[in-house]
Amino acid sequence: MRITKIETAVIEANYDWTIVKVSTDKGIAGWGEAFFAPGLTATLREFNEFLPGEDPRDVDRLARLMRTALGATGTAGMGYHAISAVETALWDIVGKATGLPVYQFLGGKYRDRVRIYADCHAGEGLASLSPVLLPRTPSWMQKGKKARTRRTELSTKYHGGQKSEAREIRARAYAKRAAQMKRQGFTALKFDVDVPTEYSLDDYNRSLTRREIEIMVSLVAALRKAVGRDVDLAIDCHWNYGVNDAIKLARACEPYDLLWLEDPTPPENNDALARVTAATSTPIATGENHYQRHHFRELLEREAVDILAPDFQKVGGLLEGRRIADMAEVHYIAVAPHNISSPIGTMAAAHLCAAIPNFLALEWHAASVPFFDDLIRGRREPLIQKGYIRVPEKPGLGIELDEGVAYKYRKPGEAFFGLPG
Repeated sequence: MRITKIETAVIEANYDWTIVKVSTDKGIAGWGEAFFAPGLTATLREFNEFLPGEDPRDVDRLARLMRTALGATGTAGMGYHAISAVETALWDIVGKATGLPVYQFLGGKYRDRVRIYADCHAGEGLASLSPVLLPRTPSWMQKGKKARTRRTELSTKYHGGQKSEAREIRARAYAKRAAQMKRQGFTALKFDVDVPTEYSLDDYNRSLTRREIEIMVSLVAALRKAVGRDVDLAIDCHWNYGVNDAIKLARACEPYDLLWLEDPTPPENNDALARVTAATSTPIATGENHYQRHHFRELLEREAVDILAPDFQKVGGLLEGRRIADMAEVHYIAVAPHNISSPIGTMAAAHLCAAIPNFLALEWHAASVPFFDDLIRGRREPLIQKGYIRVPEKPGLGIELDEGVAYKYRKPGEAFFGLPG
């Protein structure tokens, strides 16, 4: 069996869902997904220069070959998004060729169901961001017109927010969303607290005013009151703060028994994060912007983190994700993977989550995407039911992309599995 071609498509959802299709001369095709990035599909198509003719079952060797091919881009970043997608598609092919589910190649499963935590963003409905993190209205919401972004001043302090949008966020909107997701059966939720307020004094110095911290804590308090003590809560800061204010925020959240506080400081400085982790009883999580096991090794050895949150569509693939989880297990650290994917990336992550002992919960960021389940060909029930994904026993990933539905929500200007954009 030999690879014949690598094709891509981009679906406009809350983010760009970049889907990869790897075809073979035996008629078996595999699906994978890459974390979004500007210019990503061009990188993926470059793999057609050397992967066709290779045996798709040599997954680890081909992953190393892709790393070598992208060596000029370094050991992190968009190139690893691309590698992760193709590596996942290769495992899908291996599973289909052998009649076995992907988790069998990752060590077998510890669990039949994978616990999902719902990322509720800032409590609103569908919030869509472009590859350069500008708020946008997807093209499918505009009768086929190109997605419209709001070209206002980017904020370096608020995730997906604009400086001009600074306002006091109402806690009841968070509480309402949390109660809604609890009724759907979720036992863990995550919300953003790095939201625009009227009380910021500087957009660039990574500091928080006392009033900003008070507002963040009021959101956490409202969430805890809304869901009680039987639902786990996490909050996300998206790498925005300095050490001192991150510690203040984490300590102020201690009475609310968070599952974790995510990414309080920038990802480049593990020593800074270690200071935050050591200064609070609130568990600290990070990993979304780390790549390969080598980056995670330093996090673990410096005791900079309580919970690892790697993104399997970024780290270099599912096998690399397995290696990272094994390293975390040596340090008795739980793994709660970051995930903003379509059903393809989500199911790929679920296979790996089923296969690692130290799994905590897998993120789902698409509760407000109306066509999420429609993208799965032939599926008659939601992929996520009462806060869990059941691990499939079908060969490969166990799901197929409905290309007709995907085409309906495609990104204008991007090729669609060989069709021009």
